[in-house]
Amino acid sequence: MSVASRDPTDHDMPPDDGAAAHAHGSFFGRRKGHKLRIHQADLIAHLLPQLALDIGSPAPADLSELFDDGIETIRLEIGFGGGEHLIAEAQAFPDIGFIGCEPYVNGMAKILTQIEAVNIRNIRLYAGDAAELVAWAPPQSMARIDLIHPDPWPKRRHWKRRFVQDATVAAMARILKPHGEFRFVSDIDDYCAWTLAHLLRSPDFFWLAECAADWHLPWAGYTMTRYGRKAEREGRKAAYLRFRRLG
Repeated sequence: MSVASRDPTDHDMPPDDGAAAHAHGSFFGRRKGHKLRIHQADLIAHLLPQLALDIGSPAPADLSELFDDGIETIRLEIGFGGGEHLIAEAQAFPDIGFIGCEPYVNGMAKILTQIEAVNIRNIRLYAGDAAELVAWAPPQSMARIDLIHPDPWPKRRHWKRRFVQDATVAAMARILKPHGEFRFVSDIDDYCAWTLAHLLRSPDFFWLAECAADWHLPWAGYTMTRYGRKAEREGRKAAYLRFRRLG
């Protein structure tokens, strides 16, 4: 894997774990890219409100109330990008409720197009900062949280913008059920090392790897995203990290 580049002007800056920024929820970056097509804009205006979570109101005691009857287990994917992995998981497990968080309008438009095309009913969406969503969710309400190819924010002065921080690790531990999992994928060595350091020093998580293949190879049933395919084309190998919530 290629190590992310760092800004040489940052070498005198002390490490910043970003707890203050993420305690209240902070989103960094553009929320909109290319102009939406007419149908995509229509989906944002009309379909998204039907699926969107309102975190301005108190969360239900049981998140299964957000879904149709028959769904009890809830999973979260943070920053789903084009939605390839989230859509595949929702189709493979129709009896699980999925919450997808993505602040970028273009990513939201892409997944709405796929949801409409195949009439997926077990996905709910949040178009905002994942830290705020995690803070809103009830304790022990999630069976699994996925963070796949997040923005690595490679410059040291931007490390506080990474989602994985001590504060967010503790916040995820709060909403995961005992023995639930946090799964992380990245092709950036530095962010993988950063994530390992944060999770290994947490009293709430246990790294599930027993041999090198456990992080060199995707877990069973993993759906490669377009970011993953791009990394492979450019010669970067991803790490697939799984951590269990101690219960």
